[in-house]
Amino acid sequence: MHILFLGDVVGRTGRDAVVAALPKLRADLRADLVVVNAENASHGFGLAPEMAKDMFAAGADAITLGNHAWDRKEVIPYIAETPRLLRPLNFPPGTPGAGSTVVELHDGRKALVLNVMGRLFMDPLDCPFRTTAVELSKHRLGGTVAAVLIDFHAEATSEKMAFGHSFDGQASLIVGTHTHSPTGDHQVLPGGTAYQSDAGMCGDYDSVIGMAKEGAATRFWKKLPGERLQPAEGPATICGVFVETDDATGLAKRIEPVRQGGRLSQTLPVV
Repeated sequence: MHILFLGDVVGRTGRDAVVAALPKLRADLRADLVVVNAENASHGFGLAPEMAKDMFAAGADAITLGNHAWDRKEVIPYIAETPRLLRPLNFPPGTPGAGSTVVELHDGRKALVLNVMGRLFMDPLDCPFRTTAVELSKHRLGGTVAAVLIDFHAEATSEKMAFGHSFDGQASLIVGTHTHSPTGDHQVLPGGTAYQSDAGMCGDYDSVIGMAKEGAATRFWKKLPGERLQPAEGPATICGVFVETDDATGLAKRIEPVRQGGRLSQTLPVV
């Protein structure tokens, strides 16, 4: 199986780049499963339903969120009726929506997608490790599901790495989001799980993690609240990871970074 995951979509420039590029990207990589983190798609804060619909139409099988899940209030009724749009699994019981979904692929196989949020330097949610363990116990990789993808939305690389090693062998891919900078530690862990600490963002890298650099930098200089941060609007780099799995086990055979367009060095896996 071929899996494509794209990191945090930031603002209009990120949305437009992903929607425009995803159909061809999916075809070129022969991707069976495509998941996009879009929690910053609406002006850098949250996701509006029409934006989610555009990404689904472009080829996303599932969309994940994070700490900005509820910044656009109109997403609350939409997420309740859209199983393929996920908020973090470890939000408190009773929170609208779901943190996991089983996606049926074009060939009839099924893939489990989880969205989980870390706690270090983040909101004090339920334990991401325990909630993930409970959810994974309901499925069998290589059996009931052909693949398991986990988007771990977290700040600290230590927490992300601990999470990856904790569930090594139980997922096809564990990939971090939230920091918006692609890390160079893509690897297949000893148990067969593909891992990268952060996929990076789909947005303008002539910025401060996707936001216009002047306003963002001023906050560090003056330590005073200023105007609401605005997304940078230059050409976007699409960032993510590509994973090829073993059809018999669902475990990873390889993981490679994806960077297309914009300012960063370009790399696209050969399929």
